[in-house]
Amino acid sequence: QVQLVESGGGLAQTGGSLRLSCAASGLTFRSSDMGWFRQAPGKGREFVATISWSSVDTSYGSSVKGRFTISRDNAKNTVYLQMNSLKAEDTAVYYCAARPIRSIKYEYWGQGTQVTVSS
Repeated sequence: QVQLVESGGGLAQTGGSLRLSCAASGLTFRSSDMGWFRQAPGKGREFVATISWSSVDTSYGSSVKGRFTISRDNAKNTVYLQMNSLKAEDTAVYYCAARPIRSIKYEYWGQGTQVTVSS
């Protein structure tokens, strides 16, 4: 079955950096667009970033643009989220998701990894 396993979360200080990874298995990774989403306590899920299967196209949520970078390594079936200049409001559970080509929605989701940013 499809598995998406996030790692790299933890505690960071304001202004610091973290790098999240999401290892995928059970799907044709190189044919899937990948995304990162997050959910803070008491809030709805928020779009963070997405990357196309070929890495040609990326897009970011307005709150992270210029600070976060999404990338992928199709040889390793892994997608990354480099988070710089972290702010307290970046505190959330971060989820990766996969959208197989020709699908209109993200069909597979990971269990999430906690990111906590404190001053």
